[in-house]
Amino acid sequence: MALLEIRRLTKQFQKGDEVITPLQDVNLEIERGDFVSLMGASGSGKSTLLNAIAGIDRPTAGEIVVNGTDITKLSRGRLADWRAANIGYIFQLHNLIPVLTAYENIELPLLLLPMSAAERQKRVEIALDAVSLRDRANHYPRQLSGGQEQRVGIARAIVANPAMIVGDEPTGDLDAETTEQILDLIQRLNAELGMTLLLVTHDPKVSALAPRQIRLEKGKLIEKGHEVTVVRAEFQERRA
Repeated sequence: MALLEIRRLTKQFQKGDEVITPLQDVNLEIERGDFVSLMGASGSGKSTLLNAIAGIDRPTAGEIVVNGTDITKLSRGRLADWRAANIGYIFQLHNLIPVLTAYENIELPLLLLPMSAAERQKRVEIALDAVSLRDRANHYPRQLSGGQEQRVGIARAIVANPAMIVGDEPTGDLDAETTEQILDLIQRLNAELGMTLLLVTHDPKVSALAPRQIRLEKGKLIEKGHEVTVVRAEFQERRA
């Protein structure tokens, strides 16, 4: 079984009298250790898909199975607990809490998990080392550069050792030099630590770094020029 299995995923929004459908019968599989980039025009539904995978938004129809769990069937309370343990989210604008230090921002996801203070400290220190920010642990976001803030965001995303990391334009607000540094770090997370990555980007150069590249066009996922339509037999059996 793939780490991520999306089957016939549809998401609709009501806008006045109009029904907007950014995702229509989307299918996708991502294996453990994959690095996948997702491109598409502005407003095409890339963030909608990412938020559905992360359990932030609920789809209108379809299944999202992550690490063996169909998250579309979880209650809101269980979904929050599941997300904390299984998904690391890298945001474009860092989303750090300004009154917390780098250490405290990174520790936040662990507070939702059954874990001792000693284990939390160990994990935060490992995450700080992974992004080369141990010497900035007690600094507040205002005392950090944009690149350092994003590295704190990445450390926060990986600290719980999640099943999957998703990134929504994680370099979109950075200058060229800092972008190179962040992309190098993201590649190392995949190559050296074997982390599974799904990265949304509008930049073809960034997308090209991923061994697997897909596009979202008119509500459909396109890979190598063809719509992703594979539906496994066991999924069909589950629906029967």
